[in-house]
Amino acid sequence: MKNLVIIPTYNEKENVEKMIRKVFSLPEVFHILIVDDGSPDGTADIVKNLQTEFPEKLHIEEREGKLGLGTAYIHGFNWGLAKGYDYLFEMDCDFSHNPDDLVRLLDACKKGADMSIGSRYTKGGKVSNWPLGRLMLSYFASIYVRMILWIGIKDTTAGFKCYHRSVLEAINFDAVQFKGYAFQICMKYAAKKHGFKIVEVPITFIDREFGQSKMSTGIFKEAIFGVWKMRRLDL
Repeated sequence: MKNLVIIPTYNEKENVEKMIRKVFSLPEVFHILIVDDGSPDGTADIVKNLQTEFPEKLHIEEREGKLGLGTAYIHGFNWGLAKGYDYLFEMDCDFSHNPDDLVRLLDACKKGADMSIGSRYTKGGKVSNWPLGRLMLSYFASIYVRMILWIGIKDTTAGFKCYHRSVLEAINFDAVQFKGYAFQICMKYAAKKHGFKIVEVPITFIDREFGQSKMSTGIFKEAIFGVWKMRRLDL
């Protein structure tokens, strides 16, 4: 069984080495693919230096320019599927997703889920260090999505996930044109449409300590209007 953690990066020099070392210290064996969008701060150089220490487990794909989270993950999915990985994970580099929870997400899939979601809003899930306004916006955004798409997932915008390769092989990536939250919603919706079993695993989400958030008004707008488009897509 081969596990690949896909981590998109853009200006994550404060976090990337700590994240890589933490993932490789876990009791399960995970490989890492960094998908770096031309970070001007030297993130890619840090990763390439670490490859001499972890030559079999650490990989990097460099892209020119900031092309968006969604396309970074799809690039990573295609890379990982071609390399024969069984389970593929999405995770942020900024420690808002606790690397220890990778083991719990994998365990949920080993026990029968096709896809597991690190969920802030299922029973036992929490959010730490977020201002109330952002928390309410995120929470009600998930309710909005559930009302339109009827997917029955509490944390519809979550970006901490584990997929069995069969889920990714079934999804038409060409139809998934979104970049931010809308990408995360669309991947869950596609998995649900194909009839895969999805399980939410409670996590505590912690706001980033180092580096800058990549959030923007455009990402929110894409999600608000994108959910209506998803209903018509051939996913």
